[in-house]
Amino acid sequence: MQTQINGQGRAVASIPGVRPAHRNIPPRRWNGRLLLDGFCCAGGAGMGYHLAGYRVVGVDIADQPNYPFEFIHGDAVEVIAEYGHLFDLVHTSPPCQDGCTLTAGTNQGRTYPQLIPATRTALETTGRPWVMENPPGRAPMRRDLQLCGEMFGLSVIRHRNFEPGGGMTVDQPPHVPHRGRVAGMRHGQWFTGPYFAVYGQGGGKGTVAQWQDAMGIHWTTARRELAEAIPPAYTRWIGRAVAHLTRAA
Repeated sequence: MQTQINGQGRAVASIPGVRPAHRNIPPRRWNGRLLLDGFCCAGGAGMGYHLAGYRVVGVDIADQPNYPFEFIHGDAVEVIAEYGHLFDLVHTSPPCQDGCTLTAGTNQGRTYPQLIPATRTALETTGRPWVMENPPGRAPMRRDLQLCGEMFGLSVIRHRNFEPGGGMTVDQPPHVPHRGRVAGMRHGQWFTGPYFAVYGQGGGKGTVAQWQDAMGIHWTTARRELAEAIPPAYTRWIGRAVAHLTRAA
């Protein structure tokens, strides 16, 4: 990796092999904050930080053709350990299958990689503010912050836990009571409600358009990508809450 210095004297990462953004994202004035989006998948988290004013670079070991920002095809832990110090903020969403409640109940007997300890170690070497995200369950991480769709008026509940580090803290917003049932087919019966269950391959949980609207994600139509994403509203809120830290860095 080389670095360039912009007109304000800030280091901006220029990484060989980074794929430039390939979608028509609405232009925003970039204020100099640079974010590394680890285990980025299709970019739900990255979009939230983008909307909060960050220039976003994603990294994932699997190619992500629908990722809407600059993209590194590589091992997220290795990239964070080697280059994370060049970013103002590092977000990570390590694979959750080993510890999430849903997988524990449906895929018993299977084994999944546990990357949270290695990810935390890499994050701690950066000297930068960082945040790690995972679903509720047995994941070995702190639960300093929990967000859900109801806090942002979304049509998903989708609780997610966040562990901030590197000197960063984020206040917990009030957990608003949920308004009712999740809509969709359950055990042969159709339920109506203000939320959609966004996971799996559908099966009566809602159409792709309903999932897109519920999550606030419209740049991909792939069910798997939608099912694995977090709503951009979550990280937009975090990005705005810690903007003063990342500017100071």
